[in-house]
Amino acid sequence: MNVALGQLVLAVHIIVIAFNVAGLVVIPLGAARGWRFVRLRWLRLLHLGSLAVVAAQAALGRACFLTDWQAALTSEGAHDPMIMRWINGVIYWPLPMWVFSGLYLAVFAYVVALWWWAPPEARILR
Repeated sequence: MNVALGQLVLAVHIIVIAFNVAGLVVIPLGAARGWRFVRLRWLRLLHLGSLAVVAAQAALGRACFLTDWQAALTSEGAHDPMIMRWINGVIYWPLPMWVFSGLYLAVFAYVVALWWWAPPEARILR
């Protein structure tokens, strides 16, 4: 049961990571190409808020709460399903926390800058 919950947390974590990373590329690309959805205020606020949480946790020297939940639900051992071990290897790099803190703070600064480079609109997509 705990492994299944750990897998669910991992799946949510992957979705959050994909959303955050995709926004870093899609927002400026979409703004340049005239894609209106990249200027939706609620979508941009969600992206900014998600990365603000990541950057704040890193600045405080803490791992992501999703990482903590997954670790608490699984023993992170050899009995984990192969796909879970593979994905963990892709998203959890064995680097010092200061590397992630610097990276996440730089990414957050980039996302804040996107509010000026490609400002969101309050209008709803038609």
